[in-house]
Amino acid sequence: MYLHQAVSRLGCILLLLSSITQAQAGLPPAVDGQPLPTLAPMLERVVPAVVNISTITRIEAAEHPLLRDPFFRRFFDVPQQHQRRESNSLGSGIIVDAQRGLVLSNHHVIAKADEIRVTLHDGQTLQATLIGSDPETDVAVLKIPAEGLTALPLTDSDRLRVGDFVVAIGNPFGLKQTVTSGIVSGLGRTGLGIEGYENFIQTDASINPGNSGGPLVNLRGELVGMNTAILAPGGGNIGIGFAIPVNMAHAIMEQLVEFGTVRRGLFGVSVQDLTDELASALGIRGGDGALITSVEDGSAADDAGLKAGDVIRTLNGKAVRGSTDLRNQFGLLRVGETVELDVIRKGQSRRLKGKVADPYNDFVPGERISSSLKGALLGELNLQDNIPAVPVGAVDPDSPAWHAGLREGDRIIQVNRQRIGGLRDVARVLRESQGVFSLRIQRGDDLILLTRR
Repeated sequence: MYLHQAVSRLGCILLLLSSITQAQAGLPPAVDGQPLPTLAPMLERVVPAVVNISTITRIEAAEHPLLRDPFFRRFFDVPQQHQRRESNSLGSGIIVDAQRGLVLSNHHVIAKADEIRVTLHDGQTLQATLIGSDPETDVAVLKIPAEGLTALPLTDSDRLRVGDFVVAIGNPFGLKQTVTSGIVSGLGRTGLGIEGYENFIQTDASINPGNSGGPLVNLRGELVGMNTAILAPGGGNIGIGFAIPVNMAHAIMEQLVEFGTVRRGLFGVSVQDLTDELASALGIRGGDGALITSVEDGSAADDAGLKAGDVIRTLNGKAVRGSTDLRNQFGLLRVGETVELDVIRKGQSRRLKGKVADPYNDFVPGERISSSLKGALLGELNLQDNIPAVPVGAVDPDSPAWHAGLREGDRIIQVNRQRIGGLRDVARVLRESQGVFSLRIQRGDDLILLTRR
């Protein structure tokens, strides 16, 4: 009898638990007449504008020394063509202009790629053309056939606030269309050593390998940033991700579309952060601003009337938070663009105007030297790191100079294995050789030999 009662009670308990479980599993579509919050409708509009990017880089495979022996190659009938292997990478991209088929992504996603493929949300794979890329900001622009595309609307990333909800979308680890959510954890992050110009949005929305180049959107589905990097001491995601603000990415994109490269100007000032101690010594309230430590004679800053000791508070009406912020703002300005500066000098406010100067104003077009260098700007021989060389200015993509391997910022040390003493030497060597066969250049801290096969 007791056993029967116990079994009956157990059955009632199991039935009650089953009812509770079923009730929890089937959540109601609304609570107190209000629909449950969901990101699904927004994502249905946004996801078609997110693409997968795959690249192919062909790398010369190393050969065994015996394979370089002509007799050995003939004896074993080894093919004469160069052995190559393909290196693949995966990333994400954002369709930002459906009419023109423009896709925004990271420079590091497509760097050194021989072939770029874009896979749309519907699974269609298209061949992409690289319009241009900027390593300094890690921004690249691609072009794909503009048929039936969906683009993401852009918003003003300067209006973001810490605590705003954001959603990251991309293809981490090759997984298609993955969505993560979080908040804006910080703004204006700099000094990370990731890029030349840094002004990152920090978020705790999960960003993983393959997310690079994907969008960071607000809850309205508007693009606020482009996912770029993570801080991962242990190799995994710890909730610290970084995105390039859309205002910066869009400004760079416009130059890449127009010129194929970013044409940064020169202003001619050295600055440092305005610390509380310096602000107090200068009688300035608040620590925002950049203190000018020196002004280059004859520079655009000198022409504008700036002096060492001035404190720049705003640039074109936008507050200057520090020296890095000022550098970032100048980095987005074009050559010849007018700048308006609010400065404090000896406790008095002043408004000064100037123009961004062309750093290659005295450079000459490469075609004046040789048709082999057409598309590049070349300067007179100068000395840097005790190495005399001819500096290279802007280089047009797909120009003869570009195909010769020259890039902006290079310094030419030798032409066709002959040391040069200036532009006249370059012209003479190329005239005698009837073209470029090899260039020894300095690129950053590296010495590189460029040869034509």
